[in-house]
Amino acid sequence: MTGDKRWVVGVTDHMMGPPVLEAQVLGEAVEVDFFDTRREEDFDPARLARLDALLVWGAPVTRRSVPHLTRCKGVVRFGVGYDKIDVAALAEAGIPFANNPDYGTEEVADHAVALILSLQRRLWEHDHRARSHTTTWQTNTLSPLLRSAKATVGVVGVGRIGTAVVNRLKPFGHRILGFDPHQPAGHEKAVGYARVRRLEDLLGQADIVTFHCPLDSTTRGLLSAERLERFKPGAILVNTARGELLDGLDGLEAALRSGRLAAAGLDVLPSEPPAPHPLLDAWRERADWLAGRLVVTPHNAFHSDAAAIEMRTNAAETVRLLLEEGHLRNRILE
Repeated sequence: MTGDKRWVVGVTDHMMGPPVLEAQVLGEAVEVDFFDTRREEDFDPARLARLDALLVWGAPVTRRSVPHLTRCKGVVRFGVGYDKIDVAALAEAGIPFANNPDYGTEEVADHAVALILSLQRRLWEHDHRARSHTTTWQTNTLSPLLRSAKATVGVVGVGRIGTAVVNRLKPFGHRILGFDPHQPAGHEKAVGYARVRRLEDLLGQADIVTFHCPLDSTTRGLLSAERLERFKPGAILVNTARGELLDGLDGLEAALRSGRLAAAGLDVLPSEPPAPHPLLDAWRERADWLAGRLVVTPHNAFHSDAAAIEMRTNAAETVRLLLEEGHLRNRILE
């Protein structure tokens, strides 16, 4: 530290360039040390030992780094999910951890609903096939085509984002089912959905299933090939939560080829950037059997210009409050 700097805050990595905004929020009393790497093995132990707090974007923080955080008062993730953070190791070292849940809710909910409605209306299939229509035009209507008021949407995970999805869908007239064992009794009455006690019951009834649950030991690989076969025939799957909910892509490819799934909209994939796979090859090539039935966006459902500023500001503000007041908001207890 130099001059009148009282604290050092590390930033592991950033998708939006150097942490200039974060430095402004943290204030003049903080020196910001930008590691600029997602590779934990590249973290310099001497630099880690200087930190009073650590902000994390996409890099893992595990038992490899934690022992070197000898003066760290807290670790804060820019995002919501924290499956790359060893919270138990931090707790053992007496270092509290917090995520950043109060940003991007609107964006992810909007993204999920956009996928739901566009796949329900088969917009991408119509767009693909309309390219070859010549002598006929309006008669080229795909069927079946669901009316919203006749369709059932199953929401898996009815927390902040799942609730926002429910609220956006209600005006369209969908019947809405929700599965979330972590929500208290009566949550469904306050929000306005029908609670389902077993995931399999929801899958068997829903024409569209959208996932908004966290990634943990109970949800990793939740969407196995066997479970995909329990979806209602011709259902639509939407995942804007975590790619690792899918137990690889083989089962998804089989479900799309067989017609068990009519379509899938994915903002997240089991590995990112995606590893080679026949399903993704067919998607990239616009193979006729798949065209318009698989929509993939590059894990950016959370993003808008406003959300990016909100995310960065909130995370830095969490660290500032920790350093100045000794209080860590949004703390995760393991």
